Amino acid sequence: MKISELHAIYLRYPIVTTDSRMCPKNSIFFALKGERFNGNLFADGALKAGCSYAVVDEWTDEVNDERIIKVNNVLATLQALATYHREKLKIPVIAITGTNGKTTTKELLAIALSREFKVAYTQGNFNNHIGVPLTLLTMNKTHEIGVVEMGANRPGDIRELCDITKPNYGLVTNVGKAHLEGFGTLENVINTKCELYDYIRTHEGKVFVNKDNPFLLERSEGMDRILYGKNDPSLFASGSIANATPFLEFDWSFFDSSYRVKTRLVGEFNFDNAISAVAISKFFGINSERISTALEEYEPQNHRSQFKRTERNDLIIDAYNANPTSMKASLEFFSNVPTSLPKMVILGEMKELGATAKEEHQRMIDFLKEQSFNQIILVGEIFQELSLSKHPYRIYSNVNELIESLKKEPVKKHYILLKGSHSVALEKAIDYL
Repeated sequence: MKISELHAIYLRYPIVTTDSRMCPKNSIFFALKGERFNGNLFADGALKAGCSYAVVDEWTDEVNDERIIKVNNVLATLQALATYHREKLKIPVIAITGTNGKTTTKELLAIALSREFKVAYTQGNFNNHIGVPLTLLTMNKTHEIGVVEMGANRPGDIRELCDITKPNYGLVTNVGKAHLEGFGTLENVINTKCELYDYIRTHEGKVFVNKDNPFLLERSEGMDRILYGKNDPSLFASGSIANATPFLEFDWSFFDSSYRVKTRLVGEFNFDNAISAVAISKFFGINSERISTALEEYEPQNHRSQFKRTERNDLIIDAYNANPTSMKASLEFFSNVPTSLPKMVILGEMKELGATAKEEHQRMIDFLKEQSFNQIILVGEIFQELSLSKHPYRIYSNVNELIESLKKEPVKKHYILLKGSHSVALEKAIDYL
């Protein structure tokens, strides 16, 4: 079946699902498969559950069902359908990638743009080779602009996602040490994130660049770009941090007007995310006051940059992702937050650092020795492996061990930072803090 023919079917049944347990009316089931699962085995069940069609790449010819669409490769077909659909819509699409801040920036930008436009944007962090096409297939003719988050684990990932998405505009939030297991080196991280610049440059699009980031400023040289940053009125959008104890407040200016924004985001490291959303929103003509109001109304979710006051303690929760760059930034911020309460840090290990994992975690331990936190708790097997290094910190191999300890020795009247990779699941300890 040609992609144009499949697209015609999709327009009649415009809901795409890859989960046979979620088969709403007028949906098409795409039978994806991986090392531990095979969606083809659930195609018949998806049809019985309510899907109108199922796209498969494994199917016995003995079973004749016109609702079964057999293709050579389901994932490739999903991606091709998404690209075909995106090209038919002809709306501007903004692609966002970077080591840190992708999801927060995407959320801030989407809420600001929605003041004037019908916006389609990545839900959660569906930012990989499956999530991106699924995002594109949520777009329809009512949408006026798209915001697509792009993640990467290895070189070439962003190039692939750009070929699927065909963005007109691009933003790289920053570059840092993350996913080194797949990238190998920081240089490879930078090169991969800047594959977005390569695509935009080739297709004569526009990029938004933080002037304060020398890597990105250099790599975007000669492009059609809009610069934003800190404390520089000559930029398209510029701002300054007014407060971040713990909630970020910042001032930003546009020509002769200035605005104070009091966000619900924790930490000064969120300034770059906020000012980039300001710059892009201004470019697309959103009223300045509406931008400021939108950023103030945004409520962080999913354990990202959140403040929570429990019956026992004050918590800063940033436990969705962690790498050496973001963890150090969080610790530096937390050390400067004024409080009368004793400070406790609970750090989960940083995943996907490959051969540099022990070295980077040892560096983090060494950095902690320079801080003045009252208590430090480390969670993760790699911290246990490094426990012979001299330090007074409590170490647990996993979050369940931490929880058992908290049950026996409850922590009260502390200001606590929780920071770690998502797979460590530090959020499970929140109910015991």
